[in-house]
Amino acid sequence: MTHLIYVADPMCSWCYGFGPELQALLETIPDAKIDLVMGGLRAYNKQALDDATRTMLLGHWQHVAERSGLPFDEQALMRPGFIYDTEPACRAVVTARILTDDDSGRAVLAVFHAIQHGFYASARDVCDSAVLAELAVAAMNQVEGEGSFDEASFGETLASPMAMSDTRADFEQSQQWGIRGFPALLVLHDNALHMIANGYTARDDLIKSLQELQQSSQKEQA
Repeated sequence: MTHLIYVADPMCSWCYGFGPELQALLETIPDAKIDLVMGGLRAYNKQALDDATRTMLLGHWQHVAERSGLPFDEQALMRPGFIYDTEPACRAVVTARILTDDDSGRAVLAVFHAIQHGFYASARDVCDSAVLAELAVAAMNQVEGEGSFDEASFGETLASPMAMSDTRADFEQSQQWGIRGFPALLVLHDNALHMIANGYTARDDLIKSLQELQQSSQKEQA
């Protein structure tokens, strides 16, 4: 079984752009397991977005839109006093990981993608706990069945010390692995981690990297 580890942040624009490529890869290996580790791109930021930073971010969004073809709603950055803190969105993904029993990781990935779409395509305030609960529960129920989760319970776990601690542990794990940019996709192979994507990577290149890794392992064992 292929075991992937996806290190990313739901408020990272290149991670948003990478989403369809990752989904396309997973369609070629339907029995794969994927674990998500949150990177904490702008975690715990307290500064309201200024004009210079907003212009810089919109420039990144334009590049991602051109490369991926995905929709972006610039109003996401136009909210007065908006503080670009990615910790709550990361914590919502970690909360989904705590609450779901899906070993494949698909439910957690669905939450990750739902938060991305909510922020980038629909300009939702994904720093708001109620918005995060709404997006996450809808995604989880779509994977695991309607009525499996509710927003009130999700919100309680989202605000819990466990979710906060586990989220911080994800950030620390990402740093310990030496990952400085997102998205990063790793595969656990022969008890070792191998990076197959460091930044936006097309599906065909992901498949090629996986195949080369498997072929190299087979040669070593021959």
